[in-house]
Amino acid sequence: MDFNASLAATAVGSFPHRDPDAACDLVLENFPEIPVWPQLPLTSPNEQMEIQFSEGIPCTVIERDKGRMFIDTSGDPSAALEKFYEQVLADNLDYFAVSEDFSRGIYALERRLARIDRSGLKYIKMQVIGPVSFGLTIVDENKRAIYYNELFRDVAVKALALKARWQLRKFKPLCEKRICFIDEPILSAFGSSTYVSVHRGDVVRYLQELVAAIHQEGGWAGIHCCGNTEWTIPIDAGVDIINFDAHGYGDSILLYAEQIGRFLKGGGVLAWGIVPTSEKVFEETTESLVARFDALVNDLAARGKIDRELILSNALITASCGTGSRPLEQAERITRETRRVSDKLKEKHG
Repeated sequence: MDFNASLAATAVGSFPHRDPDAACDLVLENFPEIPVWPQLPLTSPNEQMEIQFSEGIPCTVIERDKGRMFIDTSGDPSAALEKFYEQVLADNLDYFAVSEDFSRGIYALERRLARIDRSGLKYIKMQVIGPVSFGLTIVDENKRAIYYNELFRDVAVKALALKARWQLRKFKPLCEKRICFIDEPILSAFGSSTYVSVHRGDVVRYLQELVAAIHQEGGWAGIHCCGNTEWTIPIDAGVDIINFDAHGYGDSILLYAEQIGRFLKGGGVLAWGIVPTSEKVFEETTESLVARFDALVNDLAARGKIDRELILSNALITASCGTGSRPLEQAERITRETRRVSDKLKEKHG
């Protein structure tokens, strides 16, 4: 499937708003081509990234007063696991739905899009936490990451794959062309001593399962990692879009210029997180961010011997990360700056 990026803007996904309609206003105002449902972590512990996708996963315990969850493996989980795998084998996507109690943003965007003129819509973007970040963040009752529990690791991978498919199917009546990003922030620590027992081949395999699920529903699979990582991992996993922090870690992509060149020539897309998700946004201007982007594009083209026009045509523009933890004024500035940078780049290179 050919993806028409053309320097369009979109968001990573999280916003600091407490009102989902206000968040949707901001999204649709600034990302009319590729709107995204807003994750709203300040509205409820349920909307924290890991907890948000926990419904249907057996043996979960959510401690809302502490804003955390864990998997209780202390008892006999066989009955709960049997029910879980029955739903997996039945391909029951509704069982893995994200309810409105866990995502007000999904339903707010769905209602809004159903009411408006969608002729200018190119894609709808959604997101799901990645299996590696989920598995290494969520622990059992002994505070051991469930990633190291082979049984529950498989549960997480399959549940998240089905949740991605549920989202894609839910939004299909509103837009045939849909994107689902796999959020894998913990990949920035891959290879460190903390995760020395996490093997590259396993990471690729788990990501491949989510990518295949997204493709099964006719979607494009993206990955977001707001830090440095081994960028050949998502390429080998078969993702269509790589979203990286181009403002803080722009040089990291240059280390893989040859592989990125092949990725782009095969139809892959880079989503450039060129707008900083921090107070640094107030130190930048649209012009300075455009200049930073152009310099990185030139470096990548030279180092990877890649046609510059190919890089530009296969580019999306985003902020470096989600804005859910930022002050509201800052988040709105970041969002509007992302749109302005996209508009300026289209004007300059379109």
